Parts: sequence; C-alpha cells; structure tokens
Amino acid sequence: MSRVEPDLSALAFSRHDHDRCTATALHQAEAQAARDGLRLTPVRRRALEILLEAHRAMGAYEVLDRLAAEGFGRQPPVAYRALDFLVSHGLAHRIQRLNAYVACLHPAEPHAPVFLICRACEAVAEAPGARVRAALEAGAAAVGFTVERASVEAVGLCPTCSAAG
Repeated sequence: MSRVEPDLSALAFSRHDHDRCTATALHQAEAQAARDGLRLTPVRRRALEILLEAHRAMGAYEVLDRLAAEGFGRQPPVAYRALDFLVSHGLAHRIQRLNAYVACLHPAEPHAPVFLICRACEAVAEAPGARVRAALEAGAAAVGFTVERASVEAVGLCPTCSAAG
C-alpha cells in the first residue's frame, strides 16, 4: 500500500511557528472528526489541545492534572477515555516506550509514522516511515503474516541535547 507522507521529520526538533503548527493540526483534527461523524466533545478537544501544546509525549495523569485544573474532573477515566478516543481515531498516537501520548500533527493524511524520541528531554518527532512500514510488511508477508498495526519508536538524542552533551 503506498502512502504519501508529509516531511515533518524534524519539526519537534527545529524552530517553527508552533502556534501555526498547533492551529493547523487542531483544524485538521476537527475537520476529520466532522467528516467521520465523530463527536469532539469539550474534554476530547481540550485533551488534544493539551497534547498539541508541546512536542513531547505526555502521560495520562499529566493530561488528567491539566484537565482537572480546568474543571473537567479528577477521575482517571476522564483522561483515559479522551486519550483512547483520540488514539482510536488517529488524532493522537500512543508512545509505548514512554507510556505516553502525542498529538498527531497531520491526522487527515494516511501515514506510517516513526517516532523519534529524545532520551534526554523526551521531545518526540513524528518522522515519515512509509519505507520502514513497507519493509516490515514485506518481511511479514514472506512468512504469511499480515501486519494490521505497527508502531516504530527510535530512541536517541535530538539536535539540541546532542549539541549540549
């Protein structure tokens, strides 16, 4: 399956107009939700906004603390339900290594992301991974396996942390 992916490989690791980046991703998420007939409730929308505020992964309890401070409730299901909704509809991704979540920066486009995780500052960049996915699918097909879902995470140092070390 061929995928056209935007080149956002270093967005989290470089200077950019973060307000524009956030507004664009939020607009795309809202448009996708409307197109798919999904309800982006106030708590789901705010959880997405919280994830978009920084290019780093956030744990569910960190999101919950932010939601609770804004009056959305203190019970863990509040955050987990919102995050599960966002992930299940491609509006956010779960980073297994960090047991945390990041907003998808281009939810309207089919893509196979590779997550680049800085081990020092925990910034996360979403890099194009179509070739990685194609290689994975080819290897799996060779043994009769069909890949339905995959997550590729690479750990290392971002340019800032690499230069500081």
